Amino acid sequence: MANRRLPLGIQDFEELRKGNYLYADKTDMVWQIANGDKYNFLSRPRRFGKSLLTSTLQCYFEGKKELFEGLKIMDIEKEWVKRPVIHFSMNLGGSDAKSLSHYLDDALSKYETIYGKISTEATLCNRLTGIVERAYEQSGVQIAVLVDEYDSPLQHTYDTPQHEECRGIYRDLFTGLKDYGYCIKCVFVTGITKFTQISLFSVLNTLTNISFYNEYASICGLTTEEIKHYFMPELERLAARRSWSLEQTIAELQKKYDGYHFAENLIGVHNPFSVLSAFSEGKLKSYWMSTGANAMLTKVLKDFANNVVKLDNSLIDMDNLETSDVSTQNPKLFLYQAGYLTLKGCREDSYILGFPNGEVKKALFDMVLPILLKQKPADMDNTIQELKEHMSEGEVGQAMTCLKQLIASTPYSTQKKEQFVFEEHFRFIVKNLFYICGFTVEEEKQVAGGRIDLVIHTSRIIYVLELKMADNGGTNAATQQIEVRHYADAYTASHKQTIGLALVFGKDNRGLIDWSEVE
Repeated sequence: MANRRLPLGIQDFEELRKGNYLYADKTDMVWQIANGDKYNFLSRPRRFGKSLLTSTLQCYFEGKKELFEGLKIMDIEKEWVKRPVIHFSMNLGGSDAKSLSHYLDDALSKYETIYGKISTEATLCNRLTGIVERAYEQSGVQIAVLVDEYDSPLQHTYDTPQHEECRGIYRDLFTGLKDYGYCIKCVFVTGITKFTQISLFSVLNTLTNISFYNEYASICGLTTEEIKHYFMPELERLAARRSWSLEQTIAELQKKYDGYHFAENLIGVHNPFSVLSAFSEGKLKSYWMSTGANAMLTKVLKDFANNVVKLDNSLIDMDNLETSDVSTQNPKLFLYQAGYLTLKGCREDSYILGFPNGEVKKALFDMVLPILLKQKPADMDNTIQELKEHMSEGEVGQAMTCLKQLIASTPYSTQKKEQFVFEEHFRFIVKNLFYICGFTVEEEKQVAGGRIDLVIHTSRIIYVLELKMADNGGTNAATQQIEVRHYADAYTASHKQTIGLALVFGKDNRGLIDWSEVE
């Protein structure tokens, strides 16, 4: 059977439908948004289909009924009113105030060519409201205003003098919309981050944040059921290519790309870009970082790299997450909105946050570790690959040399001097270096004899690791613990070789100072 057309990189609904690309039908939710509250905001991470959703709304409002044949919306919509649409794609607004102004001037000029302009309309606000009013009067129906990726210029300029200028431009542009509600059927705004006080939220104070609504939990992304329903041939082809069962293939996709929850109902969705990329390439790679990092991410991680490990299974007040401004002072808010954390559960008036899946966790630690180790990613890559190869082949001495090199003189700033703080710090680094290598890593693994610090699973070897500080017994204490508590015995039933490793770290030189292989 010929390969079907996957909509990778397709953000235009008309192109998708006319090009016969595959489409997971979400038009029932599209209709609900279009005919619900007048002012709506939806936050989702990058590469989750926000632009395609906005384009779908535009085609609906423009009455392009033929594009929706065979889709759910045809059972709902009976009138198909053709409406004028004002559409801004703010990712085209550039990364400074001047570029943003130029983009908006060009966009407004395009609509002024269609609907006319009055000479006294000099400000951005007057020009936009003039367009809105004339479009309404000329068409005789309420119009739609769509603002896609509204926060792109704001993220690029965050924590710079340009940010305030962009904020002012946004205020000037949108401040008049709320006075022309009689002309408007729907205002729909998408973005990643929510800057409540510094953009259109301050002037469009009627915006409803639908980002956490149960009914829109799967409006962006792909559920497991949608993958099985709309992409079964692609699923079967991937299974055959990997020599997996269908059930195993689904489980591997879930482990790698699923786990996002955007509402209390905890309906899970996969990252659609990663799933489609896996179908296209036949490989379950990490596609998240290939799409480019969020502009604010490095600013957040620079200040909170040491605390990233504590964010998994952390709590945040519901109201705080749903209503507060994103800020580099609170990594939880930003990392949730950017897709590095997701909802894992609810506890009274709090959400439980955690890493959604293996792909995102690896991407985050790929960025965190160079910050912690004060090394450039390019300088680490070769050593990490060597570490991976040596661990896979059981070449322990060479692997430990690589590990020592990676964490040599690790900078560590803390006011606390308690033993567990240092051990926790090094365990976090070691754990995630092996995780980045692609190994399965278990932390504080409970076995009959006690709790193992780290268990590293390669394709042929299982490593049992005990970590100690030099002033807390050192190599002898770590080795004895592995032997006396019979840690390796927990894996005797495995067909893999088991190797015990005692690792010793020093407070003064902040690195790996000794190690011992335990038979």
